[in-house]
Amino acid sequence: MRALRKPTRAEALAASLAAVALAVLALMSTCSPPASTLDRIKTLGKLKVATINSPTTYYIGVSGPTGFEYDLARGLADHLGVELEMLVLESPTAVLNAVNSGRAHLGAAALASDVGFPGVRYSKALRQTQAQMVFRRGSEKPKDVTELKGRLVFPSGSGASIELKARLTQNPLLQWNESSEEDVEELLNRVALGRLDYTIASSGLVAITQRYHPELRIAFPAGDAHDIAWALPAMDESLNAAVAGYLEKLGDKDLATMNDRHFGHIAQITVYSAASLATQVKSRLPTYRKDFEAAGEAAGIDWRLVAAVGYQESRWDPSAVSPTMVRGIMQITTATAEFLRVDRLNPSQSIAGAARYLVYLKSQLPAEIPEPDRTWMTLASYNMGVGHLLDARELVRMQKGDPNRWLEVRNVLPQLTQYKWFSKTKYGYARGLEAMTYVANIRSYYDMLVWITEGKKGSKPPEPEVIDLPPLPDEKKQPLNIDSPVL
Repeated sequence: MRALRKPTRAEALAASLAAVALAVLALMSTCSPPASTLDRIKTLGKLKVATINSPTTYYIGVSGPTGFEYDLARGLADHLGVELEMLVLESPTAVLNAVNSGRAHLGAAALASDVGFPGVRYSKALRQTQAQMVFRRGSEKPKDVTELKGRLVFPSGSGASIELKARLTQNPLLQWNESSEEDVEELLNRVALGRLDYTIASSGLVAITQRYHPELRIAFPAGDAHDIAWALPAMDESLNAAVAGYLEKLGDKDLATMNDRHFGHIAQITVYSAASLATQVKSRLPTYRKDFEAAGEAAGIDWRLVAAVGYQESRWDPSAVSPTMVRGIMQITTATAEFLRVDRLNPSQSIAGAARYLVYLKSQLPAEIPEPDRTWMTLASYNMGVGHLLDARELVRMQKGDPNRWLEVRNVLPQLTQYKWFSKTKYGYARGLEAMTYVANIRSYYDMLVWITEGKKGSKPPEPEVIDLPPLPDEKKQPLNIDSPVL
């Protein structure tokens, strides 16, 4: 048998190189380019959008998720044929980091497109925002920084320009400070109540807040205008092209309509004088009084409470349309109307449905809540949803208070606008200040309706009380033991 020859070093090296070449060719034949962001989204069947809890971006409303950027993201997901997943983070910076790291496909958090960030590009502008100096109606309107007198507090990140801050230091009649602890919605509330002379807030937030604090007024711009856009991965063109196509299909007209829906300022229906209420009692209430009485009797509640809700919601106007597109005399949402099986544009059905819905909401609250606290919490639920009301009760419990007492629940409602508090809740951000004002108004309207329908000639209507300094309930007062807060 012939012995096998040992290969030479050159032959062994050539064989090794050939094997490597074959392996590389095999690998190249089986590899494909990495999937694009858009391909990964479609494979996953889900669009992940990083956002923040905010009235200008995303929050859970009475009918579910809502907000300007949420509505746009919902439309994009539908356009792509995938589900939408919202990742709620603590800050705009965290949102940008999520996009850069790939944790989120897109960032939607009122992001200014002129702020650069590694690994991120921006979409077409969705809207514009500008910092505004805000004051209270009835006080003198300042034309510029030199005419500011009193106290100004504004939050860090308000958008106030460096130039404006420099000019503030030159005004000897003004005390001012920029705070990292103060919440902008609480500052706007303090201005509306006359406890603070001025604050600075973004134009979008001011527009939303004016809906339930119409006494707020804009003095002058406090910074430059900025484009708000979505954050997208910088190194991938696929999703950017898809977003551009979606926004082009949406069109400037539809985008402007969506902007107006969320930020447009319409006629206010939240704060009216006693004289205005008395006028409407004579002119509009007679048309619907029998409907209110029948609905109240069927539901087992005072018809005047149902009427007070209707007055707060629409000023008893069956053609009223809210900024969020709820309609009718009781401002019932489409989903609620379907749940109640009523035509919300039919005044009789809307009133009857609202009365039944109030009873339903009351039934969803823990049984240990007594009256009249239970009624006031029901009204807050009608405005912002039961989930947020239950969140407020939990905040009271965290702070060693009594969650069955409306006064304590009412006093924590503003905390639902503050990240350090709403981040601890199940349902997140809510317009707690709006709900607080909403219930306060209805209590006052109810008192007035009781006085108008039952009061003796020459008697005086009940005196309103300051909203943040509530006394103990007066058990001998009007039905439901009401102590009306000031409007």
